[in-house]
Amino acid sequence: MLRLVTLNLNGIRSAANKGWLPWVESIGANCMGVQELKAQAEDVTNRFDVIDGMKGHFHFADKKGYSGVGVYSRKKPSAVVTGIGNAEFDAEGRWVEARFDTARRKFSIISCYFPSGSSGPERQEAKFRFLALMAPHLLRLKAEREFILVGDINIAHKEIDLRNWRSNQKNSGFLPEERAWMTHALDELGLVDVFRKLNPHPDQYTWWSNRGQAWAKNVGWRLDYHLATPGIAKKAMREHIYLDQRFSDHAPLTVDYDFKL
Repeated sequence: MLRLVTLNLNGIRSAANKGWLPWVESIGANCMGVQELKAQAEDVTNRFDVIDGMKGHFHFADKKGYSGVGVYSRKKPSAVVTGIGNAEFDAEGRWVEARFDTARRKFSIISCYFPSGSSGPERQEAKFRFLALMAPHLLRLKAEREFILVGDINIAHKEIDLRNWRSNQKNSGFLPEERAWMTHALDELGLVDVFRKLNPHPDQYTWWSNRGQAWAKNVGWRLDYHLATPGIAKKAMREHIYLDQRFSDHAPLTVDYDFKL
């Protein structure tokens, strides 16, 4: 079985101070994608580079205290790829891909952090540029290998994926263009939203604003995903959003796959 976790940490040191490490050691994951490290290599080395026997592979942002992603794995990857080959976004540390290739199979686990557009029009335009790059990148990847992309996509796809959808239709994360990109990824690129395949129910969120009583009232958004190629998606068995502790403004999302690395 492959137990794969994704979590936007909102700062790896901050999450560690809130009990994230003991939780990881308790859950028996084989692999974990993390986003928004807000750290550099020197902050991670000898402190967060191995967790519960899983070695981390990272893509750090050039800017300190910003972005950054990682994939932790018990099994050693056959290769690690950082970045998507675009200078603007590779400087922001948004893509790390651990490849587990054998003679019979090409397979990747990717941790990806899509930009947020909520801080203003300039970042929203950057987000649209990233989405325009990501669709053909994923299509090319899908043509050559199976993969699971986990991460903070920063898009709530459908009305069921956020509590207050009516009042958020003009807000970043639920804009028509963003939602259309996700529909394109699923319907035309042929990827699978694994959580939704397993869990069709409302009120399933992975992010809550720190403002007001969003967490207490479960006024959330589902922004974190497992996007998988169809062959792997078919092997998904169970999903779980962990809500008993808060390590971040996001919650960990775990999916178990009937699959071995």
